[in-house]
Amino acid sequence: MNKTIVITGASRGIGLLTVKTLAREGHQVFAAMRGTQGKNKEEAQILENYAKEKSVHIKVIEMDVTDEESVNHAIKTIATGNKLDVVINNAGIMPVGLTEAFTIEDYQRCMDVNVYGPARVMRAALPFMREQKSGLFINISSNAGRIAIPYFGVYCASKFALEAYTESMHYELEPFGIEAVLVEPGGHGTNLIHSAPKPSDEQVLGQYGNLATGRDRLLGMFEGMFAQQEDATNAQNIADEILSLINMEVKRPLRTTVGHDMGVGIINAASIDPQQELVESLKSVYLVTE
Repeated sequence: MNKTIVITGASRGIGLLTVKTLAREGHQVFAAMRGTQGKNKEEAQILENYAKEKSVHIKVIEMDVTDEESVNHAIKTIATGNKLDVVINNAGIMPVGLTEAFTIEDYQRCMDVNVYGPARVMRAALPFMREQKSGLFINISSNAGRIAIPYFGVYCASKFALEAYTESMHYELEPFGIEAVLVEPGGHGTNLIHSAPKPSDEQVLGQYGNLATGRDRLLGMFEGMFAQQEDATNAQNIADEILSLINMEVKRPLRTTVGHDMGVGIINAASIDPQQELVESLKSVYLVTE
């Protein structure tokens, strides 16, 4: 059955591929991005032209996930006259560098996009989903949401937070017939590497000497690795996995890894039983029926 789907960060990379993939399957896709009349005007026009050429249902909509008013307006516009079936929180940034050299403002910017952004979108969408007693959130995390990597401390912190937030929502929304799940891509050659924000504190960077250049060496190494691993560099695999999750009827897995997972699959498998036992032991306390 065709669904109404919203995806953030739809101007490029995984977001763009996912929009096209879902639309080709007959779904009505709202491609949310900021700057549709500015920074991303060309990208928005390309998507609109693609929709006309392929006769698919894609509508570009303005949404800045760091702006609550923008998020609320976009979600309300989409939900008016449409059943809000699926929301994909994909917008994100990937700061890379010496962790100490990131300022508090750097941290705030990362969290504002990677954590508060999905929270804003989910808070805006949930009243509509609760009313219809159905819905699916797919939050795009990373293997860096389960393992910590040197020089990726700020990014890992944001993805660890997104994982915890989504998992809690996964349990809390179950009584409403709403699912919240995570997709954890391995390394892939999207624009995240090339646009990775650097630390702002030059004074701290200077105190680390040659260690400060480790950022560029690590990014170069990862880029070389991705170029040799077809499953890791092909973002289409991620879009296809998202489509598979949408096509499932119910009981979707909480976590889905894609590509080279750096052992995250093992971590996920090991955590399922103890996590489930804990949640089951608490249900009699927090689940009230009257």
